[in-house]
This record gives sequence, structure tokens and C-alpha cells, in this order.
Amino acid sequence: VQLQASGGGLVQAGGSLRLSCAASGRTFSSYHMGWFRQAPGKEREFVTAISRTYITYYADSVKGRFTIFRDNTKNTVYLQVNVLKPEDTAVYYCAAAGGLLRLGLKESKEYDYWGQGTPVTVSS
Repeated sequence: VQLQASGGGLVQAGGSLRLSCAASGRTFSSYHMGWFRQAPGKEREFVTAISRTYITYYADSVKGRFTIFRDNTKNTVYLQVNVLKPEDTAVYYCAAAGGLLRLGLKESKEYDYWGQGTPVTVSS
């Protein structure tokens, strides 16, 4: 599976963006999908995930502001980010996990494939 993330950019605090992650292949619906982010000088952190049965998970820091959803007909997972804050500034990565879950979708080591990342910069 190859993943291509897009949609990042520069936005003012309080603004919104929609990130997209397009996947290659015909088995997209069988993958659990996640978004992680990495801010400058910090470790990569979990943001949100959606299972192949549409169960969603969110980091506490983004609950109520971010929404993950997927369109299996387009092999794409989306991340709607609203009410952006300067602390949301990071490179956002999408990832895919297949097979049986061992660690849970909040763990980066659970994922088998990663996209290249799309940068989001929030100005105050």
C-alpha cells in the first residue's frame, strides 16, 4: 500500500483544513487508518484513527475539533481539522495497519505503511 497525504498548509488560529490521504491498491477497505503528527523537536504522536469497521479514536487534545472519516470508494481517509491552535503545528502523517491488531491503533508500531507527511502551520 502506498499512501499520499495532502491538504496541509498555513492557516490562522481558529481556522480549518481538510487533510486527505489517498491509498493505492484495491484492499483499502481492509486497512485500519490513522493520523499521527510530529512537531519540531518532538516525538511523533497519535492524533486519530478509524478502524476498518469505522470505529474512531482520538487523542484528548483534538477531541471535538478533529474528525476522521474514510471513503472506501475513493481509497481515501480524511482528517477534518477545525478550530486550529498554534500547538497543532506539525507534519501530519497518515498510516495504514492491516491484519490482526496487537498494540492498538493509538500505537505507531501497529502501522505497516506510512505516507510522506503534509505540513500544517497554525499562526497565532
